[in-house]
Amino acid sequence: MTTKAQKITTKEQADAFLAKFDVFLFDCDGVLWSGNTLLPKVADTIAMLKKQGKQVVFVTNNSTKSRAAYKKKLDSMGIPAEVNDIFGSAYSAAVYINRVLNFPKDKKVYVLGESGIEEELESEGVRYCGGTDPEERRAISLEDYDAIGPDSEVGAVLCGLDTHVNYLKLAKAHAYLQDPNVLFLQTNDDSTYPSHGKLFPGAGSIAAPLKYSTRREATALGKPNQSMMDAIASKFQFDRSKACMVGDRLNTDIQFGLKGGLGGTLLVLTGVSKVEEIQGDDAPIVPHYYADKLGDLYSEDTAN
Repeated sequence: MTTKAQKITTKEQADAFLAKFDVFLFDCDGVLWSGNTLLPKVADTIAMLKKQGKQVVFVTNNSTKSRAAYKKKLDSMGIPAEVNDIFGSAYSAAVYINRVLNFPKDKKVYVLGESGIEEELESEGVRYCGGTDPEERRAISLEDYDAIGPDSEVGAVLCGLDTHVNYLKLAKAHAYLQDPNVLFLQTNDDSTYPSHGKLFPGAGSIAAPLKYSTRREATALGKPNQSMMDAIASKFQFDRSKACMVGDRLNTDIQFGLKGGLGGTLLVLTGVSKVEEIQGDDAPIVPHYYADKLGDLYSEDTAN
């Protein structure tokens, strides 16, 4: 029988929940904000946690922004944060490529993605092509069909969320992946991402056509991949039993915390997953706790 999640609705429940943990890992999209709209009492809640001496880490699968860009967004919304408090899938991918794979210096990564991936690859000294290059953001031409083919300099294809994905980019990536020695990587495998109160295609949807055309599977480097959890735990040096993952998506955020052996997981219902998905004896992924929104943890009495 599936263990039931406990809903947090009262101040007493919120206080008891917060007392259990020293470290909180927060997803961003659908938890802190939706699009560019800050969700209710989020800034107050984060400030309260920091005042209580809790460690706060922002863990996001959104690869469109670098850590520096995420800090700017957090600052603009009144959420105090340092670059080192942020661990994104673009950064995770760059660290994996450079430090785990020891990616050859004479090779490049072909990027399907936005500037966040490029900035993090640059920070790790990894060469890349594609990405936001204007030459890539156009319709394919007859000349391209002749020119596209293997490239001995490309050692990996990295797919993230790309809001300018097109046939030219897919055709180039497909050609590079015909070489079995070219790595096929994803920042994350999210099928959708929440923004402006709706769901839009996610990074997993960018890689899906290539998986189909090449008959290859990609290595995903964001949540719920445990290499990301290991990297976070190593960097921040915390006791996993005293840490809680807070997210809006069961198959990434909550699964990430459960597989990572964290002491707690909290699902908030302001993003992707719905309460019906954690009810019933056959629910495949169930958090320890859930709440309507992150701001339900906030209490003026506790904050003062």
